[in-house]
Amino acid sequence: MPIDRSLGRNVHFYDASVPDVSLGGLIQNGSVTEANFLDMLSIILVTNTPIRVQGRTSGHIVTRTNSRVESGEYDIYCDNPIQVNNEPWVHRINSFNVSGREEGFREGIRARDGRCVVSGVDYRHGRRITDMDDTNGVSKINSLQNGFMLRRDIHGDFDQYLLSVNPDDNYKIVVFDEDLLGIDGRMLDPVCRNPEDPHPVCDALLRWHFRQSVLANMRGAGEPVFEHDFPPGTDMMREIREGPCAQERFELELAARLGVAI
Repeated sequence: MPIDRSLGRNVHFYDASVPDVSLGGLIQNGSVTEANFLDMLSIILVTNTPIRVQGRTSGHIVTRTNSRVESGEYDIYCDNPIQVNNEPWVHRINSFNVSGREEGFREGIRARDGRCVVSGVDYRHGRRITDMDDTNGVSKINSLQNGFMLRRDIHGDFDQYLLSVNPDDNYKIVVFDEDLLGIDGRMLDPVCRNPEDPHPVCDALLRWHFRQSVLANMRGAGEPVFEHDFPPGTDMMREIREGPCAQERFELELAARLGVAI
């Protein structure tokens, strides 16, 4: 069953002209600053004039500071109508191979990073990609710029947009779910983003993933989080077919099984 991303939200925001209808919200684990919050709202909301964000109870005006956003309800004032961005978000499933060269990709990531770049756990015991071309049948998806080393559980959360990295805020890790691992607010390990390395992780891809995470988690009630660890005996294709976003999920699952890029 899909998981409700809105569960546990402690920050909610509203159009001040329609104060009873929530435009969305987030789970503040501590890392989201007022400046971050305004940047996130600029992704979610479409307006023709500047907005003013004000705490409903406190009356506090949110400004571009590094002060953390306090839990609560916020009203958004604007001289023109506020619209919620209808930009589609990109569904993801667990990463899969598209070229048959995944072993070299995996070993390259291990050699560069050596540990989970989010949690710090040591494991030593296309177009935005610039360090390789699509030549000889090798897809750019296997560029080292397109990956970094993550613990299995963190990898799953990353694929589901439940955590992301903001390259425009010193590579800060933002957890959009309950932060059970205590990683919200950490900085992405410099080992994978060293400018002297010929294969640093790509900022443009991190920026794209962060935008997708904001759209998936903060807009409206949030997008569903789909179960991928089906219990033994489960009719997985039936679960997909009868659930939400069935066509998109079926296409992704089919592509993964056939080993093709979509």
